[in-house]
Amino acid sequence: MIIRRRPAARTCVLLAVLVAGLFPTGIAAADEPVAKESPKVELVLDVSGSMRTRDIDGKSRMAAAKQAFNEVLDAVPEEVRLGIRTLGADYPGDDRKRGCKDTRQLYPVGPLDRTEAKTAVATLAPTGWTPIGPALLGAAEDLEGGDATRRIVLITDGEDTCAPLDPCEVAREIAAKGIHLVIDTLGLVPDAKTRAQLSCIAEATGGTYTSVQHTDELSDRVSQLVDRAAEPVVTPVATQGAGQCRDAPQLEPGLYTDREKFGEHRWYRVDVLPGQELRASVSVGADRAVNKDYGVLLRAVTVHGREIVRGSEAGDGRTDLISTGLRYPKPELEDADGVKLAAETVCLQVSNSFSAPPAVKTEPGLPVELTVDVVDAPEAAADVAAFGLGRGWWLLGVLVPAGFVAGLLWGWVSRWRIAVWRTN
Repeated sequence: MIIRRRPAARTCVLLAVLVAGLFPTGIAAADEPVAKESPKVELVLDVSGSMRTRDIDGKSRMAAAKQAFNEVLDAVPEEVRLGIRTLGADYPGDDRKRGCKDTRQLYPVGPLDRTEAKTAVATLAPTGWTPIGPALLGAAEDLEGGDATRRIVLITDGEDTCAPLDPCEVAREIAAKGIHLVIDTLGLVPDAKTRAQLSCIAEATGGTYTSVQHTDELSDRVSQLVDRAAEPVVTPVATQGAGQCRDAPQLEPGLYTDREKFGEHRWYRVDVLPGQELRASVSVGADRAVNKDYGVLLRAVTVHGREIVRGSEAGDGRTDLISTGLRYPKPELEDADGVKLAAETVCLQVSNSFSAPPAVKTEPGLPVELTVDVVDAPEAAADVAAFGLGRGWWLLGVLVPAGFVAGLLWGWVSRWRIAVWRTN
């Protein structure tokens, strides 16, 4: 038996050599998918003296930032390479030249050791100046190399104190390099100047600006931005809504940006086939000082003007962004011959009730971000949208008989109690 196995083994080896010769390893390797490079994120934290101010949930801004960082570090996705840079953390003196160089990398960009990163953050104490421009330049250098998604998240409570190196110009220079680096900014209890500067930095690189008043808002927003770095980047498409539905642009599923005047209504059109569900959301940003008490409305309307469903949200000035959304499932319908009906054109109306103080310019309009998605409608959904209650008829049909039955029961119980009372 052993003698018989050897020729078979030799034959297998020979075949393996022939196959290797016919299909070189280089070609086989070329067919394999190339591993995607891990995204890189650097958190840039302001540790200047003003971070001692105690106006966030009864504690200092620095304490709120540390708590938020600990929560964020616990939730960082495994594939994200994260680093931390500080500004104003080391020099407490009055020498402007030295103060404006006070930025360093606290934790290098790479695989995250959560314990080590938390320990590094715990040692920070509010100290010096606010050199935002130099910190952004340093962070851009920290993220150099490779083709990975790159993101800087800047957290500060004040504007840059090291002009003429304008951080907004620094952001524009970074964007001009074409390295696809996005800068998101978060302002801790910001004033008007800080809000304007941070908005400019974010807009220059396609990032976002958020005003933060509470610790949970800070941790939630930073976590969202870190998670966003690990997801495919979606570039918003610029569009311009119309004053009425018939002139509105036709939108496909995607992310869109527009600008809307104070108190304006804008219209967009989306086609929805039977058996599909329209999902839409809108965010309106207050990129300048606005009066308190404002709102945003998103309506889905037929081309004949009948409202299908709506979503709305109101604010009182505690945030610089307000959002709402809606869902409209269209049931699977066929005509008498079994042919599926054509798509329905749905008109989306975006309205806002923002107003501005007399000294604030209202042009250009407020930034609007509109998300449109069309998915398969649920077959046996248990949510309100799936039953079409937003259209009114289902709700009316349920409430009328329910009210009638409740009225009869209440009348019978009342007569019975009166009868018992008279008897006793």
